[in-house]
Amino acid sequence: MSKNSTNFIFTSESVSEGHPDKICDQISDLVVDLYMKADKNSRVACETLATTNRVILSGEVKINQNHQEVNNEVIEQKIREKIKDIGYEQDGFHWENIEIENYLHNQSQDISQGVDSSEVLGAGDQGIMFGYACSETDYLMPAPIHYSHKILQNLSNYRKNNDSFFGPDSKSQVSMQYEDNKPKNVTSIVVSTQHFEDAKNEQIRKKVIQIIEESIPVEILPKSENILINPTGRFVIGGPDGDTGLTGRKIIVDTYGGSAPHGGGAFSGKDYTKVDRSAAYIARYIAKNVVATKLAKKCLLQLSYAIGVAKPISIYLKTDSGSDLNTNKIINIIKNHVDLSPNGIKTHLKLDQPIYEATSSYGHFGREYIPKTGSFSWEKTDLAEKILNEY
Repeated sequence: MSKNSTNFIFTSESVSEGHPDKICDQISDLVVDLYMKADKNSRVACETLATTNRVILSGEVKINQNHQEVNNEVIEQKIREKIKDIGYEQDGFHWENIEIENYLHNQSQDISQGVDSSEVLGAGDQGIMFGYACSETDYLMPAPIHYSHKILQNLSNYRKNNDSFFGPDSKSQVSMQYEDNKPKNVTSIVVSTQHFEDAKNEQIRKKVIQIIEESIPVEILPKSENILINPTGRFVIGGPDGDTGLTGRKIIVDTYGGSAPHGGGAFSGKDYTKVDRSAAYIARYIAKNVVATKLAKKCLLQLSYAIGVAKPISIYLKTDSGSDLNTNKIINIIKNHVDLSPNGIKTHLKLDQPIYEATSSYGHFGREYIPKTGSFSWEKTDLAEKILNEY
């Protein structure tokens, strides 16, 4: 290992809820929530495509109770409400004028048999899932992705609460200088934001700089020339009218901004039996609780599953080199307190609730647990004390 290997620059990006891919993630999770609200044992795998004044749904669903509550008319109404809430009233993509095509159909009996036939719920697919946490921020998330999200969340709040010249579509990128593996300062920021045609570049830059200063401590901000706002000079046509959107194309934005591995599976549009989603949630929960003990500054957890099989095939846990933890002992403690089968994960995190739409923009991790709705239950740190007591 070279002498300077702990000093580096790392970059992460985020996208707003008006980004074409994020529109699709939100619609897919909106569908999951509709089915979960009607029947907590629903099965959903929904993919969405959005383009100029058109939204297309496809995928598989299964519902046993209250099936009349989820029909094409209800789904279409909720999609229009969501697009209106995001802020799309443009000629090329308008909540009122879009054409919605719904090709959702019944789930395959082969899949249903493997997942539902046994007494213990089997995994809905094979795959590997990762969870990660680190002590770089109060949310136990990597700093670059945390600040990238925060810029766009504050930009969105400003847009929705003021008579502004911003459009819904935007992206951010934060580059962080690390020294001795610790975030030191931001070296550059890129923000591209959709705007009204008559907005001036000076106006846009002034307001975006103000939002950046509200999002990141001023003492770690880069020089003005290293803050790039709309570097192409113009961003009027945006959203699905400017670029086709698809569910599941922002999986690194959804997780850790590239600071940790990703198993490859998307989250949005999937119910809790799909371990792409539920196992990634429980892996984040475990990793966060390990770091919350302060026994480690970083924790990476990998779980692997086989379709129709309840328990994970393998569990891998790694902490930072300075922690000197007995990872096998930590894994055994976790096994004593957390059932890692899909049914156990569902029960532990209460995933059979309509909690998913809230996750589909600004990251699935590093969020505040919301007791009222049960959203982001995987962000709780109620396991940390048990780990400390038994280690």
